[in-house]
Parts: sequence; structure tokens; C-alpha cells
Amino acid sequence: MPASPSTARAINDRLALRLLQHEGPLTAGQLKQLTGLSRPSVADLVERLTASGLIEVVGEAGEQRRGPNAKLYGIVADRALLAALDVRTEGVTVLVSDLVGRVLAEASVPIGGDTGTGTAVEQAVSLVERAVKEAEVTGKPSHGGRRAWGRLHTLGIGAPGLIDPASGELRDSSGLPAWHRRLVAALQERFPDAHAHVENETNLAALAEQREGAARDRDTFVLLWLGHGTGAAVVLDGALRRGASGGTGEIGFLPVPGTNGLPSATDCEGGFHSLAGSAAVAALAGEYGLTAHARSGEPVAAALVRAAVDAPDAGAAAGFLDALADRLALGAASVVAVLDPGCVVLGGEVGQAGGEALASRVARRLRRMAPLPTEVRAGLLGGGAVLRGALLTARDAAQEELFATAAHRAEAPQGVPAT
Repeated sequence: MPASPSTARAINDRLALRLLQHEGPLTAGQLKQLTGLSRPSVADLVERLTASGLIEVVGEAGEQRRGPNAKLYGIVADRALLAALDVRTEGVTVLVSDLVGRVLAEASVPIGGDTGTGTAVEQAVSLVERAVKEAEVTGKPSHGGRRAWGRLHTLGIGAPGLIDPASGELRDSSGLPAWHRRLVAALQERFPDAHAHVENETNLAALAEQREGAARDRDTFVLLWLGHGTGAAVVLDGALRRGASGGTGEIGFLPVPGTNGLPSATDCEGGFHSLAGSAAVAALAGEYGLTAHARSGEPVAAALVRAAVDAPDAGAAAGFLDALADRLALGAASVVAVLDPGCVVLGGEVGQAGGEALASRVARRLRRMAPLPTEVRAGLLGGGAVLRGALLTARDAAQEELFATAAHRAEAPQGVPAT
């Protein structure tokens, strides 16, 4: 059956908003070309979306810049503020952006292991509050406008550990600070109008690498997270796979040869983590006489791998990279044998530091160990992938809600306000 006029309007509005989201500002003529709609239909949807406060004129196109057809329409960036958090064992990093993802403020706070739960939660929440206030003061509303910023609309939070697939909440996990689990509730209490979306940090890194990094051309791949610890994220046919309990990718617990024992249900020592975690990589580098100074907040393993890649003398450095590739290939081969992803991305700070030098070594070993053809790529976003993925998640969620509201209004019968 053909769509009713109100449903057709809603579909057209959503299509236009999606195009503006992915393509950036467009003229009415470009919207007409990309949507296939008639000129009057495009004029109507531009009028509706402008009246709803979702789009506005953001400039003019072309060298001549004359006439109404040259007007560029874009999403109203200052309609809402978004916050993204990267929650680590040793601290929190937050950034605040506008609705289209333009970063307005960024800050971090270290949280020591001896910090009490209540104090740690308050430090993290206060950090977000300060960043939001900074964004409101220093961030100019879109295109020089004088409107006040919209409220903090959405929080995207990346944290280590398991996310309950039913509730979306961070589950109790051994080895992680107690303040992690308390943080989301505290943020919701401090920002009652904001929607919080919590996701495992490695899953967010995979999202960022797929959208903006090394896996942009892949809808099926596995990201092997190599930072302070280890993890994996699985993307199959474009969808992130979390598993029955939210534990897909807990590769640190994978039993592998070369360790001094087996992991347990509560401790990954003896598993893949014992070969590829930062402390294990540092110990391996020490066997080859390599040293390096890590940057602030960086795993020492990343500094060591970067130094080895950049070393003019390939002797000890090459031996270290070869030995590390032997270890990483064990975890990668297990993933490849079960999932056949076709592509493994070496993510996190260590994967980025290793670059092609490390990725090519792992690829050669995989070809010998696994019968399935698998490309190995170095991650491009490093440790920043978690924060970037959290921001993408917050932006998508906020835009989805605001776009849905616009579509609901468009579907309302003429002359009858939508509820």
C-alpha cells in the first residue's frame, strides 16, 4: 500500500537528516539530487526541519554565493551537548561536543588505586561537570549564533568489564575498581535529563576503527585490543557481537601455550593476557635489552614497541618484534579459526605503535598457522579509539532521538499537534 502523506513526509525528513548527518551541509538542490524528491517536496521538508529547530542555514555554496539556491543547510549543532567518557582503572578522560561531534572541551583526572569509592566517583562526576561548563563558555554556538546551548543530552561511556546485554549496565567484575560500577548511577543523578549509554571499551574502539580508522572498508573483522591489558571486539556482517552474557572478546582468559599455568574464572593470569598484556610485553623487551620511557598515561609496552620499530639497529629490536608477533599470532589464530573474520586489526596503543612492522609479522605467522586467508592491519586510532567510539555512540543516540521526534511531528495530521 502507498504511504500516507504524513508517513511520506516523515520518511523524507529522516532521509534528509541522514544525508546531512553523513554528508555535511547541503543545498536544496543537492538534497533534491540525493533524495530524488521533487523541488516542492524538498522545499517543504526544508521548511519543516527548519521550523523544528533541527536544521538551519549555515552558509552559502559556490564561488558566486548568490540566490536562495546557494544556501547551505546543516544540522543545528548547538541543539544539544554530548559527553564521552573513557573510564580506565587509573582514571577518567572526558570530552564534550556539540550535536555534530565538534569537540568543545576535553579533560582528564587520574584516580589512584588507594582512592576511596565515594571520592573516586565524585572526582569523575566533577570532571564531567567542569567539562560541560567549559564547553558552554568557550564553545561558540554554530555559525556565530547567539542561542544558548542545549542541555547535556547524551553520555557515551566506555569502560572495561562486562556490560549486561539485558540491562545495559556494567556488571560486577573482579579486578576492577568498585567506583566503576557506581559511576553511571552518579552521573545519571547529577545529569537527570541526560541519557547514558555504557559499552565495553574494546567494543567502542572497534566502532571507531570501523567508522574512522583501519576497518572503514570492512563489515566483518576482529579488533585485538593491545594496551595495558588485552581484549577483542567482534564485528560480523556490520553488527557488533556481545554474546549471551556480554563477554564476547574476553581473550585475556584464552588458554594459550607459553604461559606458566591456566587462567581461572576470576583471574586471567596464565591466559593470553600473560603473553600480550603490557607487563608481559615489557618483560619480553627486557630479555632483548630494550628500554623506553612511556608517555603520560601510555602503557610502557607501547613505548617499547615504538622504540623497536624506530630502532636503527635491527638486531635486538627485530628479535623483540618477532617474538612479540609469535605471541600475538597465538591469540589471533584462535579467533580466526573460530570466526573466520577475514581481517584482524591490532588496536590499542601497542597496535598503533607497532604499525605495519608488527602487523606484517603477525600476518606472516597467521598464514602458517591458519588455513583461512586473513588480513592483519595496524589500528590507526590507538588508545584514543575508546573515547572516539564513545562520542560516536553518544552522537548517534542523540541524533536518533531528535530525528525521531521530528519524524513524529511530520506524521501528525495537519492542524493537529503531535504529542
